Amino acid sequence: MNAQLGRTNRVIARCLLALMAVAGPIALAQSSNDLIQSVTVSTMHKGRDGGITWFLPRFCVLPNKTIFLTKQEISGSDYYGPLHWQESRDNGKTWSDAKPVPGLGRFPYKDDVEEAASDFTPEYHPPTKSLILLGEIIYYRNGKYFPEQPQRFPVYVIRDAKGNWSERKRLKWDDPRNSAIYAMGSSQFVILPNGDLLLPVSFRPKERAAFSVTTLLCSFDGKTIKVKSVGTELKNDVKRGLLEPQLIQYRNKYYLTIRAEDERGYISESSDGLHWSEPKSWAWDNGEALTMSTTQQHWLVHSDALYLSYTRKAEANANVMRWRAPLYLAQVDVASMQLLRNTEGIVFPLIGDGLNDPTRVPHYGNFHVGNIRRDEAWIAAGEVIPANFRGDMLLARVKWRWANRLIK
Repeated sequence: MNAQLGRTNRVIARCLLALMAVAGPIALAQSSNDLIQSVTVSTMHKGRDGGITWFLPRFCVLPNKTIFLTKQEISGSDYYGPLHWQESRDNGKTWSDAKPVPGLGRFPYKDDVEEAASDFTPEYHPPTKSLILLGEIIYYRNGKYFPEQPQRFPVYVIRDAKGNWSERKRLKWDDPRNSAIYAMGSSQFVILPNGDLLLPVSFRPKERAAFSVTTLLCSFDGKTIKVKSVGTELKNDVKRGLLEPQLIQYRNKYYLTIRAEDERGYISESSDGLHWSEPKSWAWDNGEALTMSTTQQHWLVHSDALYLSYTRKAEANANVMRWRAPLYLAQVDVASMQLLRNTEGIVFPLIGDGLNDPTRVPHYGNFHVGNIRRDEAWIAAGEVIPANFRGDMLLARVKWRWANRLIK
């Protein structure tokens, strides 16, 4: 049965190569999963053939059901323009014009180096009726990213209930273990009922090449985020170690999914969001480990199930950089912390030839996942075609068969 489902997914992906450009939204049936009714893909912005290529789409829902979205222009590897925002009041059918977020452009730093900000995630904070945009600092020299970066750190801006933006602030965490960098770009984080924040963070000192991962319990009063407690340090010494942790709360536990550089992705669990289990590599429910490569995974949570969206090595993408297409979705067995193989489906297919012409295959390595309504969740991705750094911005609407009780 599993082999048949795999062949079916590959056939669907091949059929979509031609259809996506001309036929508009396409529904992908998840026949092996009763909870997901369909995944319907559409193009939010066309950038493959010219104009701006928007990247890093992130979104959240405000109390009046307005959908708030941030995005950045990309023109090279890790080279981003200023952060922009826009809103939709009709569930993503139409959008306001994109506007820059004050304070999140590029500024002179030292000599020929510019300081910029990237990888922001927006979340609405109910207790203070404010919107948090949390990302990180990045540096450019002569218009390009360079590896010998000054210390990098998280930054945030706040939009209050009246729509006023705060100045950019640094998330202060004084710890010798983060002397080179501490970062939480593109991260899913948790807002607790009392208004505190649980933030996943990767970090390393100057003398260590490999990143560690932990969580920070922080207070937030509507203006300033302050670190209160620091969680278990998780390590993996292969190459750059553990990167870009993503945090979710499901029922009575917290879960981290973590990017790594040893051809694996990892999951860890906690009862309080601070004390973490030893990371376990992602595997199917038969114990077979997934082959992954230094790419984000993200959580999708329903009141009755937990899902993971991810990329992995497959038959058709062997030569695609870090196997960043297609993008998959599968249900998590939280008891075993494994993926249910017969629930896997393709969200965004591999487009092009992943064996003989991989640099023209659009990548989906930086994407965002979140709930929108009781019957719908979204997965958004900014494509990047390595050959020319162009791409469309795509939206997948995940339709639930029954209501997600996590959404009011």
